[in-house]
Amino acid sequence: MQRLRPYLAYLKIVRWPIVVALLCGVVYGIANGAGLPFMIQKVFPKIFNESAARLTDWQLFMIALWLPGIFLARGIAGYFNSYLIQYAGTRVLEALRLDYFRKLQVLPLAFLQKHKTGDLISRGMTDTQTLQVALTSFANDIFKQPTSLIGALSFLAWKAYNEHGVILVLVSMAVIPLSILPIRYVGKRLINRAAQVQGHLGQVSERFSENLNAAREVRAFGLEKRETERLGLITRKLLTYQMKVTKYTQALPPLIEIISSIGISITLIYAYHVHISLNSFVAIIMALYSCYDPIKKLGALQNITKIGTAALDRLEVVLNEPVTIQDPKNPVAVTRVRGDLVFEHVGITYDNDTAALRDVTVTIPAGTTCALVGPSGAGKSTFANLVPRFYDVSAGRITLDGVDLRDMTLADLRRNIAIVSQEPVLFNDTIRNNLLLGRHDASHAEVEQSARDAFVHDFIASLPQGYDTIVGERGATLSGGQRQRLAVARAFLRNAPLLILDEATSALDSESEAAIQQALKKLVVGKTVLIIAHRFSTIRDATMILVFQEGRIIAKGDHARLHAENPLYRALYDQQNVASG
Repeated sequence: MQRLRPYLAYLKIVRWPIVVALLCGVVYGIANGAGLPFMIQKVFPKIFNESAARLTDWQLFMIALWLPGIFLARGIAGYFNSYLIQYAGTRVLEALRLDYFRKLQVLPLAFLQKHKTGDLISRGMTDTQTLQVALTSFANDIFKQPTSLIGALSFLAWKAYNEHGVILVLVSMAVIPLSILPIRYVGKRLINRAAQVQGHLGQVSERFSENLNAAREVRAFGLEKRETERLGLITRKLLTYQMKVTKYTQALPPLIEIISSIGISITLIYAYHVHISLNSFVAIIMALYSCYDPIKKLGALQNITKIGTAALDRLEVVLNEPVTIQDPKNPVAVTRVRGDLVFEHVGITYDNDTAALRDVTVTIPAGTTCALVGPSGAGKSTFANLVPRFYDVSAGRITLDGVDLRDMTLADLRRNIAIVSQEPVLFNDTIRNNLLLGRHDASHAEVEQSARDAFVHDFIASLPQGYDTIVGERGATLSGGQRQRLAVARAFLRNAPLLILDEATSALDSESEAAIQQALKKLVVGKTVLIIAHRFSTIRDATMILVFQEGRIIAKGDHARLHAENPLYRALYDQQNVASG
């Protein structure tokens, strides 16, 4: 329970519903723990005492009202307690998921690449739900059940002491401490099993996510049976762990009830020997039962908090991850930059100690179209990704117009950069809104002009809903060429002085490639451009070519010079020409 206390801060947003719910819980506890035994002690004898004077109908009616009165108070208090706790829990879940999602937005790409998408989704959906249940159950029952227990214990102590002194009190309560033992036993074993369940839920989510993202490949290669069997292996393990959790959680109530029955039997034997009256004995037994029920529910609460702790462990992997790429405390004010890029002895090492770039020093003047060439894994993409600070350098520095990138706010830096990826991402929204991602305040005329510049306006105009057409998840309703032209139009609309092109035409047919190449010639004018080159036919007009090998820049120049002087560049170029020929 200690682990959950820092997260009780989430309850502040619903503190008044929680306060009212707790007050209702106290009323419920008193009515349940002390009200029912008191009714048995005071009400029943007045009705069933044959030696007492006969009651009038009015007296009988008033006495009989005790029963519905207690249950009415108990029922109303219990209802509002449960309703308000559920309301508070839903609000807490909303806040918790938003914080989790908000943290994902600012974590470095390196962190996201280390974790599977499905598992991160599972943490944000399933684990937050589990933690929400634990938090609200803790906030509710930590007052409600102890109040019931204290009320019952108080009545039990008062009644037993007045009837037969302290010995009956001790006999009645002797077994209560023993009820704590199964709670501790089960709790220790439950937390590991709960962690295994949460981990396998993440694996199941990952399998679903991977399968749905590869739906065409699954059908093309006839992998339906294999995929089902793979999921079946994971779900079978998940079932095993879930049943182990069920075994422990369901074993606790009967264990406590068995111990409770032993306590009642001991009290019964003692009551017989000391000649306790039936009314007194029934009241004491009722009070004893009212003690064991809260203990049982507190045991269940212990189980819930153990499961919540396992979920919390998984959430804290994200929530406690340091945000290494963030704004400086005293940023340099930046508006629109010219585009002078300088890399000074730049190095970057990933978490597995692999050096992606080593001592890279290069100056790229504003207005330069710079192509990045080299074998796969040579460092081209890492070099380009350092400019918008998707990663931060491990050594050296990068300056833009003489200002260290780390001295700018991320918003100022990235506002000056447009990116066209090899596989552009479109959101499940209208074409217009996908284009407005380039610049949110653009007018309709500007949006339409950007589409014309990317040679995609005529296609959009031919659609029944035009610019209000929904493109589907990841632009699934469009062809690759259409998605790519929309990405180029988005870059036109952004009109940033820095442009990063991740070989925007490498996966297109010749017609789409020709249209996009024509659009790109206009797009790059007056900008500093980094082209991650996969096909050499796209870089002949580059004013600067950087050749990468094993994280280093081993040569730079134009195409003619590099082809004549650099063996690696010449080999890569000739190999591709032979393959294309």
